[in-house]
Amino acid sequence: MAFSKKQKEVMVDQYREWVDKSKAIFVLSYSKMRMPTVNDARAKLREVDGRLHVVKNRLFTRVLEENGYHYDPKFWEGNNVVIFAFEDAPSVAKALTDVLKGNESFAVRGGYLDKASLTVKQVAALSDLPTLPVMRATLLGTILAPASKLVRTLAEPARGLAAVIKANSEKQSAAA
Repeated sequence: MAFSKKQKEVMVDQYREWVDKSKAIFVLSYSKMRMPTVNDARAKLREVDGRLHVVKNRLFTRVLEENGYHYDPKFWEGNNVVIFAFEDAPSVAKALTDVLKGNESFAVRGGYLDKASLTVKQVAALSDLPTLPVMRATLLGTILAPASKLVRTLAEPARGLAAVIKANSEKQSAAA
């Protein structure tokens, strides 16, 4: 289907907006793509603030070039779907892995994380990382552990003294 120059300009503007907002971009090749499969993938990715879009390769690579991304022109040959991770790249990579399980329509080709290109193995490694909320909880636990240990250490002598006083009062009331 041929697009007019105005339609192409609108597409390029949309691509620019998506690339500017993205923390990571994942590229998949597709074949024999069916709409129910695409809709399921879009729904899973939307849950983690990711978006799946079929792009015009030539127009999309123009936007990548404008934004300082490095790419191999041969990489962009064929049918490509682009997934944009707007917040947490590992969460989107995990959702992408779930989408790809048992789905032969899509295959990961690579991607970009903060303008650095990613290989298929690096995308898989990114999906193995914990999500942002898990990382925050782990960091918070690590930071709070010494403080809670200090509080317990400081409270222990008072707790011991209270136990001695209680035992002494129980002993005196039993003797009386």
